[in-house]
Amino acid sequence: MIFERKNVDNDKLVSFYKALLWPRMIEEKMLILLRQGRIGKWFSGIGQEAIAVGSTLAMQPYEYILPMHRNLGVFTTRDIPLSRLMAQWQGKASGFTKGRDRSFHFGTQEFKIIGMISHLGPQMALADGIALADLLSKKKRATLVFTGEGGTSEGDFHEALNVASVWNLPVIFLIENNGYGLSTPVNEQYHCAKLSDRALGYGIQGRTIDGNNILEVFHTISEIASDIRQNPRPVLLECMTFRMRGHEEASGTKYVPQHLFDEWKEKDPIANFEQFLLDEGALTPEKIEVIRRGYTTLIDIEIEKVFSEPEIVPDAATEIADMYKPYHGATSQPSSQTTNKRYIDAISDALRQGMKKYDNLVLMGQDIAEYGGAFKITQGFVEEFGAERVRNTPICESGIVGAAMGLSINGYKSVVEMQFADFVTCAFNQVINNLAKTHYRWAENVDVVLRMPTGAGTGAGPFHSQSNEAWFTKTPGLKVVYPAFPSDAKGLLLAAIEDPNPVIYFEHKYLYRSISEDIADDEYTIEIGKARIVKEGTQGSIITYGLGVHWAIEYANQHPEESIEIIDLRSLQPWDKAAVEASVKKTGRVLILHEDTLTNGFGGEIAAHLAEHCFSALDAPIMRCASMDTAIPMNKSLEDQFLAKARLGEMMDKLLKY
Repeated sequence: MIFERKNVDNDKLVSFYKALLWPRMIEEKMLILLRQGRIGKWFSGIGQEAIAVGSTLAMQPYEYILPMHRNLGVFTTRDIPLSRLMAQWQGKASGFTKGRDRSFHFGTQEFKIIGMISHLGPQMALADGIALADLLSKKKRATLVFTGEGGTSEGDFHEALNVASVWNLPVIFLIENNGYGLSTPVNEQYHCAKLSDRALGYGIQGRTIDGNNILEVFHTISEIASDIRQNPRPVLLECMTFRMRGHEEASGTKYVPQHLFDEWKEKDPIANFEQFLLDEGALTPEKIEVIRRGYTTLIDIEIEKVFSEPEIVPDAATEIADMYKPYHGATSQPSSQTTNKRYIDAISDALRQGMKKYDNLVLMGQDIAEYGGAFKITQGFVEEFGAERVRNTPICESGIVGAAMGLSINGYKSVVEMQFADFVTCAFNQVINNLAKTHYRWAENVDVVLRMPTGAGTGAGPFHSQSNEAWFTKTPGLKVVYPAFPSDAKGLLLAAIEDPNPVIYFEHKYLYRSISEDIADDEYTIEIGKARIVKEGTQGSIITYGLGVHWAIEYANQHPEESIEIIDLRSLQPWDKAAVEASVKKTGRVLILHEDTLTNGFGGEIAAHLAEHCFSALDAPIMRCASMDTAIPMNKSLEDQFLAKARLGEMMDKLLKY
C-alpha cells in the first residue's frame, strides 16, 4: 500500500491516525460486549474504516453525509460523543431516536448526517434533494452518499444517479465495495469489471480507488468535492475494500474463502497506515501506546455511563404525538371577493399562491413545466416561477419522492405531482418507510405534498383509475386529504403546503372540469381533519368523501321526501370523528359511501369506530356502499357496474326501511 502524503503535515497525519483508530477500538469493544451478552446486535465495519474516516475528513463540517450501517467512522469523525452513539445502540431515551430505532438508522441536523433505513437504496435520492436545495440556495457545497455494491442492484441506485446527472447535482455517490452482500458474492451481484464503469451510462465521471488507503480516499474525495462545488455535477466513486466480519455478527463468515481473509488482512487500513507513520517519523511506538490507552479508558467510561442510564418508561401519548411534527393550522378566512372557478382551477390557484408565498417551494413532476402537466394544472408556471422551481422530472417516482424529502431536510418545501395516483406504487417505499416514519424516528419534519390525481368515471381502466387512499390512511405519519369541492380543493392544498408533515393530497380527475363554485380569490386555508356538513337531515347519514359526495347529493336531490344528512369528510387522516359521531347520533342510521373497493376500504375503519362508540344510538346496522372487489375495468358499462354509485339507491332503501 502506497501512501502519498502530498501537503499533509505530520500533525495532520497523526490526527488522521487517531480518527482511524477511534472507531476500530470502539468496534473491538462492541464485539466484547456482544460476547458478554450486554448488547444484542452489531454490524461491523472492521477493515473498512479508511473509507468512512477519509471521506468525512475530506468534506466540510456543514456538508451533508448519508452513510450506511458499517460507517461508524463517519459519526465518530464528525465528533459525535460515544455516549450518545451508545445510547442510540442501546435504545436509551438519550439516543437520537429515543429507543425507536437501532444502529445508525437516524439523522442529526446538528452533525449534518442523514442515516439509512434498512432498505438501503432510498437514501441516494435524498442526497439528490439535499444537493438540489444547495444549488437553489446558491451554496457551493457537495453532498456525500454511501451505498454498498449490493445496493447498486436496486432501482433506487439508477434513479438517483440519473436524476443527479440530468440536473447536474453536486453529489458524490460512494460505492463501498466490500465483496459481499450478506453472503452473496459480487459475481452474483453484477456482471461488469468495475462498478464505476456504470458512470459512463449516465454521462458522468466514474473512478475506482483503494478504499483501505486513508490518504487515497481523503485526497480523492477532497479533489472531487472541491471541483463539484464550483462545477456542480455528480461523480460515482467505487472504493474497494473487504468485510472482515459477518454481515452482522450472528451470520458468521463461513461462506467466505480463507484466502480472501488472508489477502485482505495484509491490507488492513490501520496497520498499514500506522507502519507508514512510524516510517515517516510522525509516530513512535510509545506514542501509539499512549493513544490506545487513552482511548481504552475513554471507551470504558462512556459506555458504562450509558449502561447506568435508566430504561425507557413507555408513554402512549408521547409515542402518538411524536408521529407528526406539532402543527396547529387553523382555518384562515379569505376576503369576500370571489370568482367562479372549476375544481381544476382551484388547485392551480392554490399552487400559484403557494409558490408566491413560499420562495422555498419547489414543484416537481413529469411534464409539469412547459407542457403544464397531464391535466394542464401547472400551465404557465414555468414562465412565472422559472424552471428551477417548476421542474420536469425523469420517469422515476421513487427518486423524485426521495429528492422531495431531501429538499425538506435541507430547508425547502416541495409539491410532487404523481401523473396518476396509480403510479405512486413505484414510490411506495419512499412514502411509507421514509416520509411517514422520519419524524417519529429522529424528529425531522418532512415538508412534502404528494398530489394524487385519482379515481374512476373516465374509462381510463385498471392503471389510471384506482382509488388507493386506503394504502395511506393506515400508515401513521402521513396526512391524507380528499376534497370534493373547488373551495375545499384550494383551502386544503394551501393547508397541505403550509403543514410541515407529509400530506397525500387526492384530487379526483372526474371533478376537474365537471364542477365549479364561487371561491375566494385570495389565499386561505381549511384545517386538515375537519369534516363539512353538506346537507342537514334527520332520517339517515351518508358519510362520504371525494366523488362520493356528489353521488350522495344527486341521490338526495332525487329523493326530496327523505331527510338525508351528508357529511363530507374532506380529510381521511386525521378524520373528524366528532362530526361523524354527532351526525350518527342525530339520525340513528348511517351509510358509509366511497369509491374505493369494499374490502379494506377506508369505510371499514369508520364502521368499526361507529360500532364501538355509537352503538347505542343506532336504529339500524351500519351499512357500507363501495365499489366492487375487482380491478377497475375500462369499458363504460363495466365501470358503471363496478362503481359504488350503482348500488347507492338499493343500499339507502335497505337502510331507511330497516
